[in-house]
Amino acid sequence: MTQASREIVRGHIVIVDDDELFSESVSRNLTDAGYAPRAFSDGASVLAYLGENPEADIILLDWKMPGMTGIDVLQQLRRDKIDIPVIFLTVLSDQVYEEAGLLGGAVDFIEKSRNFSILLRRIELILGGRKTPEARAGIVSHGKLALDHDSHRAAWRGTQLGLTLTEFKIVAMLADSGGRDVSYREIYDIVHGEGFVAGDGEIGYRTNVRAFIKRIRQKFRDIDGTFTAIQNYPGFGYRWNDGET
Repeated sequence: MTQASREIVRGHIVIVDDDELFSESVSRNLTDAGYAPRAFSDGASVLAYLGENPEADIILLDWKMPGMTGIDVLQQLRRDKIDIPVIFLTVLSDQVYEEAGLLGGAVDFIEKSRNFSILLRRIELILGGRKTPEARAGIVSHGKLALDHDSHRAAWRGTQLGLTLTEFKIVAMLADSGGRDVSYREIYDIVHGEGFVAGDGEIGYRTNVRAFIKRIRQKFRDIDGTFTAIQNYPGFGYRWNDGET
């Protein structure tokens, strides 16, 4: 990379992996792509770093590590209110691990055997911050739901929901759709980009969307045990209907 290109950093990427050779390879490729990587070999060290100096736009997190596992690290990050997007990197391809990672708050799940170009594309999509079909600004109310499109914060009945950026985008899309049925594909595309498919088979992305929706619903129910506004249209997707919008 030239001196001129080094002065323009596309983003700061934190890598957490106990495989030194893998981390070195990913770091080198990220540097060549214009990013500034920083590698850690264990969960404790990255938590200490992010607790004092959270200079990271995205975290690439190994699932299986000695001591703290990747999911342990992710859970601690969220408890510490560190909401940096996390991509799990793993040799585990079973769908149950993917769903567990997404339910834990990760935004993606990539097998280590995939080419770096796949990882790079997903990083670009996540950091690119794809907008919902209608870009909004300011605070928009939908009955008991208030969406602040400037800060990407949402409140239900006046209580903050603590949604991640990805979760906010999904809730905003559903609420802004005015009761229209929104397909699994539409929801997935605002998170990962049009045409991207994950999971098992051509409709595998539905598993990812269900995992996001399950986690979002739980955050609403933690505030309001009677919450039912996110309704399922079996085989198609979801709709927002709280009876007031």
